[in-house]
Amino acid sequence: MASTSASSVQKCSFKYDVFISFRGKDTRKNFVDHLYHALHHKSIHTYKDDERIKKGKTFSDELITAIHDSRFYVIVFSKNYASSSRCLDELVQIMEECHKAAFHTAYPVF
Repeated sequence: MASTSASSVQKCSFKYDVFISFRGKDTRKNFVDHLYHALHHKSIHTYKDDERIKKGKTFSDELITAIHDSRFYVIVFSKNYASSSRCLDELVQIMEECHKAAFHTAYPVF
């Protein structure tokens, strides 16, 4: 049975290797930019919402799809992360994906 689930994971294809969830005001121009560029340099396809969604846009179907289409999640918990309803919406969606399927994995960064 383990081989069956392992083979089903291999058959899953993801649009993104990593989805980064972060509070832009706190970390966009420092830690997250460095992380994003390091992953990109290693050819790890990474979703970072300020690269794809215009500023001021609310939580959308595009974000939900990007979360669903990602294999790993890096959640950068910063001082003001929890004060953003959009960040909390992302976190809820990420945790729902992790509970749905064992092949999704979230990594918190404090």
